This record gives sequence, C-alpha cells and structure tokens, in this order.
Amino acid sequence: MNRADFQARIESLWYDASRLPPLWLRWLSGLYSLLAGVRRGLYRSGIFKVESLPIPVIVVGNISVGGTGKTPLTIALVEALRTRGWKPGVISRGYGASSEGPMLVGDDASPGTVGDEPCLIRQRTGAPIAVGRDRVAAARMLMAAAKPDILIADDGMQHYALLRNVEICVIDGQRRFGNGRLLPAGPLREPLSRLASVEFRVCNGPDAQIDEIPMGLLGDNAVALADATLIRPLQSFSGQRVHAVAAIGNPQRFFGALRSHGIEPVDHAFADHHLYVANDLAFADDLPILMTEKDAVKCRAFVQPNLWYVPVRAELPATFFDAVVAKLTAS
Repeated sequence: MNRADFQARIESLWYDASRLPPLWLRWLSGLYSLLAGVRRGLYRSGIFKVESLPIPVIVVGNISVGGTGKTPLTIALVEALRTRGWKPGVISRGYGASSEGPMLVGDDASPGTVGDEPCLIRQRTGAPIAVGRDRVAAARMLMAAAKPDILIADDGMQHYALLRNVEICVIDGQRRFGNGRLLPAGPLREPLSRLASVEFRVCNGPDAQIDEIPMGLLGDNAVALADATLIRPLQSFSGQRVHAVAAIGNPQRFFGALRSHGIEPVDHAFADHHLYVANDLAFADDLPILMTEKDAVKCRAFVQPNLWYVPVRAELPATFFDAVVAKLTAS
C-alpha cells in the first residue's frame, strides 16, 4: 500500500462517525494527548522559551491535519495587508522541503528544497518568504533580509516557541473535525477546546457557524502549464473526460470542484506534498490533465501541452481583514 492509499484509508476512519477506531489507536490518542498537553504546559510555565519579535505576528493554522485552505488565506492576507499600508513577510515550515533551513525563498526556489506551499505563495504574491523548522530563526533571517513590518506564519498554530499577536484557525467546512478525536485515532492535532483561545475562526466552505468567518475558494479558469497566457474557462471542459491530479491535504475537494463544472475527472490522488516525477503524469492517452496550482509548481520540469492548472483565490468579507488589523493595532 502506497502512502496516498494509506492516507485515504485512515481518513475514511477519521471522517466516518459510525466507525469506532480500534482500541490501539484510541490508546495512542491518549498518549498523544498527554504528550501534547505536557508540551503546551512547558511553554505556558516558561520552562520552554517563547520568543517575542519586534514586529506583529499573525499565525494562520488549524487544529486538524490535512488541507483546510491555509495557503489561499495566507495569500489573501498578504494582499489585504498591503492594501492597508503594511509590508508583510511570510514564514513557513516548508513541508516536503529537503532543507532544514532557515532559508530565504527566491523566485527561482525549488519546491524540493523549500517546499511547495512557500513556492506557491512567492509565485502568487512576490512577498519575502523564509522557511525553516525553527520559525523564530526563519523570522529573524527574513527581518534582516527584507525588513517586513508584519509577519504571517503559515501553518504555525502548534509552534509555540513563537509569540503571536493574532491566531487564525482555518476549518474545513465540509469535513469539520471528523470524529473529534486526537491523532492517530482522529484528525485533530489539538483538542476542540483549543478553538476558544484563537482570535478568528475561518470556515472554508459551506455552513459557517455563527462564530466563524465564511471563506470561499473561487477557481473558474484553467491555465496552461506550458504558457501562462493561455487561459480557458473551466466550463469549456464541461462534458469532457480528463485526468485530475492532486497532491493536497483533501484531494476530493479539487475533484468535486471539477465535477461541479460538469467535468468528468479520472481521479489521481497523491499524498500531500508529493514531489512529482514525469512518470506520475504518463497516462496511456492524450486527455487533458488538470491539477491544482500547488501541484503545478512541482511539474514545471516536465511541461507538456495537455497540462493545465486551476488557480484559486480566497474570498472573505472585507470586514474580516479590517478586524484583523484592528486586533493588531490594539495589541
């Protein structure tokens, strides 16, 4: 069983409330809860050091594993803060990266070296970015190199070594929190009670609850990987059979979005952050191949005419960004 198949099998357990996880997984969840609680306590008590930076820090993260829409929200935050007079920089762990960091992300950065999400953020925004397992070290490198006046930590909720001014938790509006159990019996990195301590909860998808900010991901066009000036409405693929490729936390969200446009995808789900090789896209036909923009940054080395990616943008109320800035200036 490959990694993607294992991921799909374990997620089917997490998101099926009618299935009770095996006893050994529940036992491991109890151990995970204990260790995570001890770790949080060590930071709160000051035994583990919490670093404070001279500029404000916004953390964008979640309490569950898998894709919730953190990267599109980070991109939207960069753009919104700029229009409000800020000069944002971004720090990230750089999952899937070969480098431990810290390292600056340039325009020619390789996803294999710095991670796919930092490459995508850099490509979309041009913002200064640094990656590294140690977010504090990455932040200090970025401040020295680019002089931002605010930092956005992409996927940093559990990185308690970095003091933050605002926390934004992104919630998957379709899958929510699954069975509500901690890893590995469920999808949660932290208990649901953690939500009480964040400043904003953003719901990606339908049915945002009364205390959540609604966010939609809009993607109506496909862009040719070989020529970014060649753009087709997704609707133009309606009624067509295509190969749909996704190496993201929730591939079914992408496949479902294609189906909502009347497209007939043959689904090819890879593990999150998978680094593609040419054979991954070597299908025995010449059907169009549609992928996410996060996948596209890893496939430029083997461009072919039938490769298309679907960029998305996060749509949120303008009042949300105003409220984030108000929290920053009040802290």
